[in-house]
Amino acid sequence: MKKIIGVLLSLATLFVSLSTSASQKITVFAAASLTNAMQEIATSYQTEHQDCEIVFSFASSSVLAKQIEQGAPADIFMSADQKWMDYLIEHKVATDKQNLLKNGLVLIAPKQSKLENVVINANTNWQAILPKGERLAIGDPDHVPAGLYAKESLTNLGVFDKLLPQMAPASNVRDALMLVERNEAALGIVYSTDAKVSDKVKIIGSFPADTFKSIEYPITLLKADATEFYQYLNSEKAKTIFQKYGFITD
Repeated sequence: MKKIIGVLLSLATLFVSLSTSASQKITVFAAASLTNAMQEIATSYQTEHQDCEIVFSFASSSVLAKQIEQGAPADIFMSADQKWMDYLIEHKVATDKQNLLKNGLVLIAPKQSKLENVVINANTNWQAILPKGERLAIGDPDHVPAGLYAKESLTNLGVFDKLLPQMAPASNVRDALMLVERNEAALGIVYSTDAKVSDKVKIIGSFPADTFKSIEYPITLLKADATEFYQYLNSEKAKTIFQKYGFITD
């Protein structure tokens, strides 16, 4: 009887071991602006692959890239600009990249704001739409991709230095969005996709595409174990979800 119990215990242990080894955990480091879309895509993928767990670290691309360089256990990295992807390639942490998505840059205001249909160009009267004492939420223009794009556009429009004293720099684009949602900033510059996921802000203007570099989201596979999910991000199902949130997939 003891032998039978021993055999059964051994089989149970083997079963648990096999079950554990069959499960997979994929860690994705992704730009903050991808939060909603990637969470939905992960849910879709895990419906078909129930033995797989996908966990995320969402933050500014600069923060994530430096964490990965220092050894953070990421399987996939999705950046909101080319600079920080190239940073990992130059430091031989990543070997290649693929451009997956594109985005737009917009000006937002709280939902209750009276501002509407602001035409953004070299003649825009910023003093009228952002009176002295009011704040402009923006991703940190020295590090955060959304802030870098905004800085480039505002510089080409000739108003960056003028608006600098009124800027409220945020650690990532979602934090910039939050400042406007909380009425802690009268205006904000974010990606169009971020504005579309919030019911507390509205888009009041779009920045001319020729005033900043194309907003591209490169992606890289850091560990071969995550290949299947990496490929899934190029599937029609994933593209449909990205498009739902306003990303350009072509």
